[in-house]
Amino acid sequence: MIASRTASLVALAVALMTGMAGAQTPPSGAARGPTKVGVIEMQLQPVRRSSTVPGRAVAFEQANIRPRVGGIVTEILYTPGAELAPGTPMFRLDRTQYEAAVETARAALARAQATLPVAVATLERARALEGSGSTRATVESAEAAAASARADVQSAEAALNVAETELSWTVVTSPIEGIAGVPEVSVGDLVTAGQGDALATVTRLDPIYVDMFEPSARILSIQDQIARGELKPDETLEVKLTLENGQTHASGGTLVAPSVTVSPTTGTQDIRFRFDNPDHRILPGMFLRGEVVLGTVEAFLVPQRATTLGRDGTLSAWVATAEGKAEQRRFEARGTHENAWIVTSGLTAGDRLIIDGLNGLRDGAAVEPVPVTIDAMGVVQDVKAAN
Repeated sequence: MIASRTASLVALAVALMTGMAGAQTPPSGAARGPTKVGVIEMQLQPVRRSSTVPGRAVAFEQANIRPRVGGIVTEILYTPGAELAPGTPMFRLDRTQYEAAVETARAALARAQATLPVAVATLERARALEGSGSTRATVESAEAAAASARADVQSAEAALNVAETELSWTVVTSPIEGIAGVPEVSVGDLVTAGQGDALATVTRLDPIYVDMFEPSARILSIQDQIARGELKPDETLEVKLTLENGQTHASGGTLVAPSVTVSPTTGTQDIRFRFDNPDHRILPGMFLRGEVVLGTVEAFLVPQRATTLGRDGTLSAWVATAEGKAEQRRFEARGTHENAWIVTSGLTAGDRLIIDGLNGLRDGAAVEPVPVTIDAMGVVQDVKAAN
């Protein structure tokens, strides 16, 4: 009797559990509801097209200071690191032999100047006596002597000028404005005219050049886009410079000139810009990054978080169709703008781009679009919550 009641209770418990499990499990083949996805509406808009390229700083002016005459260095006249104006004395050389050369040249000039009046007077007398007391040959000889005396004066004047110039060269000056480097010689060193080793270097840092390197293939692509009317170039190129520490340089750049050759090793074209550098933060040889604004293009801005980049460089993204289906679109980007791709084809105005709820999507899947927004940090928010 007890065993029969126990068996009945067990059977009842099994039946109840089976019924509950059946109630919780949806019937086989039941349809799932559409997947909620966050979407933003695509609008064609003018976008500033820019290109980010590497660059290297080059001195605006740089002079290697070398002596024009030889001699012993007797004095160093400047302070390393100081700002120099053009003509500022930097080194003094021994003047003894050049002072003596000046005095010798002056004596030679005085001698020539003293001889000239005698030759001129002799010529005048010969001309006055020609035909009576002197012959034509005598006159011609006197004319030659006078001309030689004038030439001797001119030669002596030129020699004096050279001697005085060489004497002035014993003070070596800076030919440009800039900052002087550490001297490469000491007092007592012997230097020679036009030697290969520089005495010092003077570098002008404000303004400064920055050479930026753009791939030639990209330049051709940009030229084609301008020719087709896709890209409207600006009258002047706007350039922003980023320093090695990530900070943006205070002033923009001005185009100087592009090179007319392409590097055979890197395939890039060198484009030179000039930047103001009053605080001397940019130094020659420093590697930098430039953002060159090329112009304006009518395009769609597609958030990068909503896209997938294929191995062939083609981008793909999901769009919610008017029928409530997910559809994958493929397109090519024309560059980037902040955190978005610049897209000129593959989308139409009013398309609803899916930027949230992308996991597990497939072509033709039923979706329920929910309007959302995306901020500058890439955070997605529901439109109602944002309001």
